[in-house]
Amino acid sequence: MTSVAFKPYPCGTMAQPFIDCALKLRGDGVRAEDVREIVCEVAQGTVPRLWEPLTSKHRPPTPYAAKFSTPFCMAVAFTDGRVGLAQFTEDRIHDPAVLGLAGKIRYTINPADEYPRRFTGHLRAVLHDGREREYRQPCMRGGAEAPLPLQELEAKFIDNARYGGWTVVQAGRLRDVSRTLFGQPTLDVLKELRA
Repeated sequence: MTSVAFKPYPCGTMAQPFIDCALKLRGDGVRAEDVREIVCEVAQGTVPRLWEPLTSKHRPPTPYAAKFSTPFCMAVAFTDGRVGLAQFTEDRIHDPAVLGLAGKIRYTINPADEYPRRFTGHLRAVLHDGREREYRQPCMRGGAEAPLPLQELEAKFIDNARYGGWTVVQAGRLRDVSRTLFGQPTLDVLKELRA
């Protein structure tokens, strides 16, 4: 169990470090209307799946396609401040604010990128006032190099369970039982879940 990797976000693995960069930009108080353009350094090998055709990646046609559009993933993360299953719905893929920001995101090839050995993220935001902000994510969070904190894993579980129709109480019960799952007999765990 200690070697299991967890994706922080329910979308393409290679897009995840770029989402982290978009969340850092948002966390620094930049607003979508402040952004003139965002340029990301990417590996050539990621372009066919996550960046091209760019016009389609700026406006993904389906929620599933949105999960493999780095511009959309970054824009919805920036707009909502999070990326969960609720960010990949019909409503979200047509949101003008998300699409407006996604349309400002483009890429340039970084020949020194270590893909596929390492999934990295980068963005350089040029603001309307001329200032620039740049962020790098050296690896995908959730694996051995950068494990997710337990609090983030549990929050993702609760969010997924809620999206699936469970109440907070139901999700919380299973979360609590799972904390001791490997230390209790199976029968005791099943009784806990039924309670």
